[in-house]
Amino acid sequence: IRISIPSSPNPSTLPPSTSASLTTLSTQFSAPLRIDGSFDFRNVTTGSYLLDVHCNTHAFAPLRVDVREGENDDEEVLVWGTFRGNEWENKGPVVGVRKLGSEEEGGEEERVWGLEVKALGGKEYFVQRAGFSPLSILKNPMILLALVSMGIVFGMPYLMDNMDPELRAEFEERQKASPLAGGQAANPLQSFDAAAWLAGSSS
Repeated sequence: IRISIPSSPNPSTLPPSTSASLTTLSTQFSAPLRIDGSFDFRNVTTGSYLLDVHCNTHAFAPLRVDVREGENDDEEVLVWGTFRGNEWENKGPVVGVRKLGSEEEGGEEERVWGLEVKALGGKEYFVQRAGFSPLSILKNPMILLALVSMGIVFGMPYLMDNMDPELRAEFEERQKASPLAGGQAANPLQSFDAAAWLAGSSS
């Protein structure tokens, strides 16, 4: 089975440590990255495998590769997309497999199957530091609260000047009666004489 990498990303830019693996419960095949940007798996036996491409710079989509016995004792290769963390039978879209011919291996003729793996994108190991933005300052809740407070302080006199006289008088009356304005009822404890009360209780 020959795994090839499409033109994006450029296979020549991948690190030499890039490799691919075919894994099942009892067997694992590994293949290094070749000069032509492909991976060759030799003498793959029948079974259902997970194909992974291990690369430090790019992430590749995992694939399910099934090698089955076909007609006339000829092996058949079927490939689907797969999803990590899901059931093995949960197959994704079918991936096209093509016959590339035959090659001799150890004096025996071996059929070669070819398919492509899809790159998901580059791996980012560092988070870029965000630059200065005036908009980010305006999004700060404390800044927004300060702006609203300033708007109330400077805008209230203008609103009072343009308010209807009757409405303005009613507003001033309510403001005088408000506890915050100092118009609260007298506290009964203010006229309480603690010394006299203690003297009376002791006698």
